[in-house]
Amino acid sequence: MITRRDFIAGAASAAAVALMPFDSHGQSAGSTGRPPSGTLIKRAIPSTGERIPVMGIGSSGTFGVFEAGAPPPDRVALREVFRLFVDAGCTVVDTAPLYGDGEIILGDLIADFGVRDKLFLATKLTRVTGRDEGLAQFQASLRRLKTDKVELLQVHDMRDLDTQFALTRELKQRGLVKYVGLTHSNSEAQDRMADAMQKLKPDFVQINYSPVSRGAERRIFPLAKDLGIAVIANRTFEDGKLFGQVKGKPLPDWAKEVDADSWAQLFLKFVISEPAVTAVIPATSKPKNQADNLKAGFGRLMSAEQRAALVAAIG
Repeated sequence: MITRRDFIAGAASAAAVALMPFDSHGQSAGSTGRPPSGTLIKRAIPSTGERIPVMGIGSSGTFGVFEAGAPPPDRVALREVFRLFVDAGCTVVDTAPLYGDGEIILGDLIADFGVRDKLFLATKLTRVTGRDEGLAQFQASLRRLKTDKVELLQVHDMRDLDTQFALTRELKQRGLVKYVGLTHSNSEAQDRMADAMQKLKPDFVQINYSPVSRGAERRIFPLAKDLGIAVIANRTFEDGKLFGQVKGKPLPDWAKEVDADSWAQLFLKFVISEPAVTAVIPATSKPKNQADNLKAGFGRLMSAEQRAALVAAIG
């Protein structure tokens, strides 16, 4: 499988590559110390009207790895990834207890940079059964993240849903959580999620969505609009597979019309051009990729015709 690392050629140390812009094929085109220029796109959370940047960051497999025998995260590179994110004005940070040391590393970085009050911090209740297990896990998450509350608490993969979602609502009433939500990352679960949206009416849902995984358009997005539910999109790059599908292909001529100069930006702009999507959370441990990703949150978005053209180009 061709990964993002394979697709964007050339890897140097984190300090050397942290701020490199890219040409139309994803290659390094120099070095600057500036965050992306222009106005960062923001969307309103339907339940309150609070506005958050469309570009967030995920942490699964990057800030924390959970595969047996996997090398530990490169904290130097992750520090630069996080700095680029904060300097761009982005706020939505998504993590979970399942993601190895992800919460610990994020907690350290948030404290080191002194930016807790600037972030929209989201975590999850993960693989727990019963209220007591869920509460103990949440309290541990707060300790690891070095905070006394989070902006969003989600029931991970909708496991033990009724009990864990009731707990998120209890914690919201206690002021420890601002918003509550549900997550899943597989298209096969989207009908079940749609049913849960109708029954539970969460503030947020998190689902997989990309130019080649568009099942959310059938029920999730219409329900989100009707019920006033915010949507976070995950797996936008299909775990790196999308880069293999466009390997060797030049960017379409119209890419400049949406202020994009890499395939990664086009994939991300496809997602955030869907009005129902509130934020997207690409995960990366590479500063060079982070600098590239963040540019998708600035500039013009895609028309319906351009989104269709991108789908055709990938195929």
